[in-house]
Amino acid sequence: INTLKDPDKYYFTQCFQNTVLVWIPCIYLWVCFPVYFLYLRCHDRGYIQMSNLNKAKTALGLILWIVCWADLFYSFWERSQNIFQAPFFLVRPTVLGITMLLATFLIQYERIKGVQSSGVMTIFWLISLLCAIVVFRSKIIHALNTVSDLDAFRYATFCIYFVLLFVQLILCCFPERPPLFSETVNDPVSVQFILSAGYCMLMVQGYRRPLEAKDLWSLNKEDKSEEIVQPLNMLYSPKKQQKSSSSSGDVTEEAEALIIKPSQKSSEASLFKVLYKTFGPYFLMSFLFKAAHDLLMFAGPEILKLLINFVNNKAAPNWQGYFYTGLLFVCACLQTLILHQYFHICFVTGMRLKTAIVGVIYRKALVITNSARKTSTVGEIVNLMSVDAQRFMDLATYINMIWSAPLQVILALYLLWQNLGPSVLAGVAVMILLVPINAVMAMKTKTYQVAQMKSKDNRIKLMNEILNGIKVLKLYAWELAFREKVLEIRQKELKVLKKSAYLAAMATFTWVCAPFLVALSTFAVYVTIDKKNVLDAQKAFVSLALFNILRFPLNMLPMVISSIVEASVSLKRLRVFLSHEELDPDSIIRGPITEGEFLFLLKISMCKFWQAELCTLYFSINFTVPEGSLVAVVGQVGCGKSSLLSALLGEMDKKEGYVVVKGSVAYVPQQAWVQNATLEDNVIFGREMNESRYKRVIEACALLPDIEILPTGDKTEIGEKGVNLSGGQKQRVSLARAVYCNADVYLFDDPLSAVDAHVGKHIFEKVIGPKGILKNKTRVLVTHAINYLPQMDTILVMSDGEISEMGSYQELLKQDGAFAEFLRTYANAEQSMENSGKLTEKQMSSNRQLSNSSTYSRDTGKTQHQSSTAELQKPLAEKNSWKLTEADTAKTGRVKATVYWDYMKAIGLFISFLSIFLFMCNHIASLASNYWLSLWTDDPVINGTQQYTNVRLGVYGALGISQGLLGLTYFKISWGIFASRHLHLNLLHNVLRSPMSFFERTPSGNLVNRFSKEIDTIDSTIPPIIKMFMGSTFNVIGACIIILLATPIAAVIIPPLGLVYLLVQRFYVATSRQLKRLESVSRSPVYSHFNETLLGVSVIRAFEEQKRFIKQNDVKVDENQKAYYPSIVANRWLAVRLEYVGNCIVLFAALFAVTARNKLSAGLVGLSVSYSLQITAYLNWLVRMSSELETNIVAVERVKEYAEMEKEAEWSIEQTAPASTWPKEGKVEFRGYGLRYREDLDLVLKNINVTINGGEKIGIVGRTGAGKSSLTLGLFRINEAAEGEIIIDGINIAKIGLHDLRFKITIIPQDPILFSGSLRMNLDPFDQHSDEDIWRSLELAHLKNFVSSLPDKLNHECAEGGENLSVGQRQLVCLARALLRKSKILVLDEATAAVDLETDKLIQSTIKSQFEECTVLTIAHRLNTIMDYTRVLVLDRGEVVECGSPDHLLQEKGIFYSMAKDSGLV
Repeated sequence: INTLKDPDKYYFTQCFQNTVLVWIPCIYLWVCFPVYFLYLRCHDRGYIQMSNLNKAKTALGLILWIVCWADLFYSFWERSQNIFQAPFFLVRPTVLGITMLLATFLIQYERIKGVQSSGVMTIFWLISLLCAIVVFRSKIIHALNTVSDLDAFRYATFCIYFVLLFVQLILCCFPERPPLFSETVNDPVSVQFILSAGYCMLMVQGYRRPLEAKDLWSLNKEDKSEEIVQPLNMLYSPKKQQKSSSSSGDVTEEAEALIIKPSQKSSEASLFKVLYKTFGPYFLMSFLFKAAHDLLMFAGPEILKLLINFVNNKAAPNWQGYFYTGLLFVCACLQTLILHQYFHICFVTGMRLKTAIVGVIYRKALVITNSARKTSTVGEIVNLMSVDAQRFMDLATYINMIWSAPLQVILALYLLWQNLGPSVLAGVAVMILLVPINAVMAMKTKTYQVAQMKSKDNRIKLMNEILNGIKVLKLYAWELAFREKVLEIRQKELKVLKKSAYLAAMATFTWVCAPFLVALSTFAVYVTIDKKNVLDAQKAFVSLALFNILRFPLNMLPMVISSIVEASVSLKRLRVFLSHEELDPDSIIRGPITEGEFLFLLKISMCKFWQAELCTLYFSINFTVPEGSLVAVVGQVGCGKSSLLSALLGEMDKKEGYVVVKGSVAYVPQQAWVQNATLEDNVIFGREMNESRYKRVIEACALLPDIEILPTGDKTEIGEKGVNLSGGQKQRVSLARAVYCNADVYLFDDPLSAVDAHVGKHIFEKVIGPKGILKNKTRVLVTHAINYLPQMDTILVMSDGEISEMGSYQELLKQDGAFAEFLRTYANAEQSMENSGKLTEKQMSSNRQLSNSSTYSRDTGKTQHQSSTAELQKPLAEKNSWKLTEADTAKTGRVKATVYWDYMKAIGLFISFLSIFLFMCNHIASLASNYWLSLWTDDPVINGTQQYTNVRLGVYGALGISQGLLGLTYFKISWGIFASRHLHLNLLHNVLRSPMSFFERTPSGNLVNRFSKEIDTIDSTIPPIIKMFMGSTFNVIGACIIILLATPIAAVIIPPLGLVYLLVQRFYVATSRQLKRLESVSRSPVYSHFNETLLGVSVIRAFEEQKRFIKQNDVKVDENQKAYYPSIVANRWLAVRLEYVGNCIVLFAALFAVTARNKLSAGLVGLSVSYSLQITAYLNWLVRMSSELETNIVAVERVKEYAEMEKEAEWSIEQTAPASTWPKEGKVEFRGYGLRYREDLDLVLKNINVTINGGEKIGIVGRTGAGKSSLTLGLFRINEAAEGEIIIDGINIAKIGLHDLRFKITIIPQDPILFSGSLRMNLDPFDQHSDEDIWRSLELAHLKNFVSSLPDKLNHECAEGGENLSVGQRQLVCLARALLRKSKILVLDEATAAVDLETDKLIQSTIKSQFEECTVLTIAHRLNTIMDYTRVLVLDRGEVVECGSPDHLLQEKGIFYSMAKDSGLV
């Protein structure tokens, strides 16, 4: 720096001005250029037409180049005149000129690639202008001082250059017009955008009223799912790509055969590589920004050093102080801009990563084999999507710290060495000591984490099953047993959490103390080595500022390491899932139809994998089916009928042989799979709508009467898993879907079992049979109904996975084998059905009200005309307002203070306040220690040493250590665990206590979301956020106090800045919170859709609808990211504005220090400025944390939400509990009983007066929807009585507790539901019975042989939903449950629908013999089962119309007679 005559005029030397200041912008642009150029090449957003703005920019660029080179030619001219100037007069214009050309090229290149506004160029023009300002100032000073030797030409060119730069910078702030042919609305990545109006508009909107989904911008093209997942899929494995497309086995089949499955190892390594290839290039940009930011960080302490020198040197001119102050401010502002550009890139990368991972998982789930499905349960896969994808997002923000942290540490140490010399080594030693400690902690954390994830997976899996089978739990009164199971898992989880909380406390303790210990050891060594070493303000505070910088990378490194560790755990889980076996599309050969009679051949021997543990070797089978024929498959329960169909669909693992299927396939599974969509969508299933065909199909499948009843016809939304349809209706919808799609081959897995006899007959005639819609198609029908067999072309008889006989009906009778035997037993009763004449249509639809045989949501079933007159005037569109499932709603407005209060109460108030108090003490100690340091540095220096050094050092050490101890005690209190335990317990209890209607209204996705995501947030996100929030709050307050101590005049400026800050913060939080809510609400559909897909994956594959489902998933993910993207930008928007507030505080702290420099000691100046340097970061954290806290505390709100729901009656009531022997005789009386499903609906049952004596066997019959099931629901009090009462053995059941009642009545429900766990647990969850009892009940249920053949016998693990048992076996397990309970009253709900006749006979005889003395109520579909009962109740429209013994009713020729006639019993 040059001092001319006047020491007040400081400026840089000519040499510095013409070299360094010119090179800075040039170097920046040349370093950015290669990376930026590559990035633009890869991301073409469309072409932007030439606009005036663009022309102006280009022209200015060229003029700048000409101006620079004019200087160059001037220098050449001078040389020819023999005036030799310094060489930089040649170098400078050359370099600048070339750089300007490059800039001009980039302006054009960006236009061609569709960049509307460029951050890179803006920063370039900004830096150029800043450098030029310095030169410009010195030129003016120079011109004023020396008039004689002015270089007029160069002055002129420089002024032109300066003005042009200024204009370029301004032009750069205007965005270009949008590119042609692009949907991109705006590209919010650039710096201007963060400062711009576009976002402010959204903010203002968000502040005025809660944002809604329609206010959000559309995603950029390169952030959309299809754009991201496509390349990833292609890279990750070529095999997968073809899987999805190999629909019509053409060329891809060949190609696939050539690709040998890559070995395990290679695919493992590749996942990371692939992610890197896909997202690396964009992410690399962040490296540059990070590096620039790191370098700027160290400018602060250096300027501080100059400032303190300035305050100490009373002779220094005033403008110096102001110059440093300005410099400090400019540095801080630049740092802000660069940092947030960096963060933006990181967050966008994170978002894309998440999109990619969800997309890849979804695509994989569609092609994974069934055996692999078993290893990854639904719960785990959903966790992969939610939790693990989130891990990757978090990692993207941290990963750069891997190289940046060491860089910062090295720089800081270098500067410290310059300041304090070798004594820095003491500090370094302390740091090095702390690193292994932190590493050990990180490793421990990893092990805990894995353990916690495992418990969590198990818990979610169990919850999933509980929610799926909640009806059974309620009917059996098993809630408590399952609650205990969940809490047991939760207890393990909390144990681990507690351990990791203690670890975290230790880690935090080392972090809090680390910077302090480092400072203490360094200062102690420094002052004790040599008496002459004086700790003055400059040394102490510059070192402190550097130590504070050091603190960040050292704190971050463990976090980064643990984040990488977490991500690697997640990566491994992902990799395991993605390398699961996939279905081999070659296992069945699909060909187009050729003119030939054989439609498919089949020769297979295979091992059915769902029973891998039994490995029943299935079928060595040979058979061919001619085109257009109708084949029936019959056989006992569990003999492999359904597996045969799975084999035809390619779902099984083929061992040898081949399967050929010609043409397209339609499949009707045994358990109907219904989507959560309108009824029409379910039938059409992605095909084109064809009115006439649609009508024909609906009619043939007997859906017309049902559609008339549904509130909005076929536009009615069907709930998840079809909750508002009965079993029969679901089956018919499933059938209609198959018929509508008009395939060549139809596979029916027993679709007639779930429907009433007359409906079954109608369907067979109109659809499946020889005269039905499908008469020219090839049909394979698995069935138990004998009466249809004579009409079949071929019958296959299966036993134990073999085909024992095949042939036509007549042939098989002639052979007189097992089949003939089988027939003789059953056919007598049913044969006559053939002759019983056709059903009249009128009878068919005689009030087919919405059948309620399997579910209880008759709330939808009532015709809605009576709900209110207002309803009638609404247009149809609004009729949808009765929507069945309630979407996950987003709360609006601020989070109420009560939520925080609830959280504190969940922790316990005493502990909450104690923690806050300890935290405060901790911070006060920290402030005191630094204040003491400033007093120490101001000690006068006498004879080159300071007095009292030891006292000062001692007190400093004591304060620091007390701070550490306070911190430790505070962190030791793991208050988070109390809250977690308490809130989860409440949530679980409340959900289990909710009535059935609640589960029908609420999609299981929402509930699972509460149990996984929200509880996870409460467990592991909220506690650290609260710690950081409190930390930042006290830090900011502390910094303000120090600044006020040093320069009281700051009191004028801090309040207004605080106000600005609060305004920005309120503004931001309003928007950000709502965005977060929108994001979490739009997350639910992703999971619901995913769950649904997993349940129906075989159907989706059979219909070859994978593409459409993948597309739906992409759309849902994009909707979710649409809410997430603005929230990233919101964070940037906020941070930039806040940091400017912080920068202003730095500016004023320094300014006031400069103005009052005569009154202030250097120590105080150092203290106040070094605190103000930190304040920016703290402010940033504070807002970040306060908004994080608000957005995450929503989890508490959502968990509490279910606590306020309606509950069922008490489980047990002490006062009225009946005697333990009740009911003695089992007498049931209905007195004037009436039932409705919801307040605003009609009575479903009305005025029922029946007395059933103990031990009577009663059959309940009636057309579908007559209220048969409703009767049982009333008996179990799933729905409470609307009028009248039910009395069992003299006790009114409404007066006793629900469990007291439900334990005493047994039901065999319609859909047999098992839970994953041992078979024993499924039979007796409370462990009340001995093994002998259980074996006896199994024997009576005809399961003994099956169970004793299992390797684990009673401990045989049932899969999720009992999927490794056949439906018939599950039904028998339910029978065994009933036999175990042996209660006086038994209710059968169509228990025999899914069982073949033989098993049915066994069940009936078991019930007759075992429940001799009991009262049995049977809801019958097959009338032949109840012909020998004591009495039959006939219900119609909710009233008892006939009642008497079967023979008596047949003579009366009423409704019962007509039904018996339909079934061919008369």
